[in-house]
Amino acid sequence: MRGVGSAARLRQYLPAIAVFLAAIVVWEIATAGPGRRVLPPPSDIVGAFGENAAQLRKSALATFYESLGGLAIGTFLGVLVALVTSRWASVRGVLLPVAIASSAIPIVAIAPIMNNWFGVLNPLSKMGMAALLVFFPVMINVTRGLVEVSPAATELMRSYASSDAQILFKVRVPNMLPFFFTALKVGTTLAFIGAIVGEFFGGTSDVLGRIVLQSLSGGRFDTAWAGIFLGAAGAIVSYLAVSLAERLVIPWYSSLVAQER
Repeated sequence: MRGVGSAARLRQYLPAIAVFLAAIVVWEIATAGPGRRVLPPPSDIVGAFGENAAQLRKSALATFYESLGGLAIGTFLGVLVALVTSRWASVRGVLLPVAIASSAIPIVAIAPIMNNWFGVLNPLSKMGMAALLVFFPVMINVTRGLVEVSPAATELMRSYASSDAQILFKVRVPNMLPFFFTALKVGTTLAFIGAIVGEFFGGTSDVLGRIVLQSLSGGRFDTAWAGIFLGAAGAIVSYLAVSLAERLVIPWYSSLVAQER
């Protein structure tokens, strides 16, 4: 049975893999030849990885540290504020519209402020950028998960003389978990975007954002794309880690989604 499931999963992903490989081949053929190109062929980007391996590795670790730190801070604050907003309707009525409006502020307007608060060379300025982007989807989705509970479930718990804390941990939190992991998946990519954009506005040279910016300014487009792909790889790996955690923590939800499909 496990072999049948693995074969079915392989068939499911095979078209996407084939399209990806075909796109790489077309990209290589279309951009091959002499001359400097803004979009270099994949072989040149792979060569840039080899030529700048030490610098790219060091920069990637620094950017991953900033991104994951911002993800942790934004998630913690988002969950904390969501617990407060879900508890009191009056607070929820005030904070949710403010959070939705604040999330529309352009990220490039916040980066200089973060650099002035924490210092240009301080990783906390980039973590703050990442945390700001992560905070809003986590807070809004967790609040929804805690509030949008079946009235029948809460009435049943009340009939058993359950306290507010028991209703929270036995009804509201399980209902909230799918919302939480959905927000966390979005937050993983936003955290990398926030950290890298923050790096564009200053910092040490050993971060992916500075490498991309300096390489573009110097016409080294292959190195710039190598840095871009490293940032994308970090976001993808983080997304997959969250997806795996979701399957381990709430396996019943993935089964429910599969049945609905």
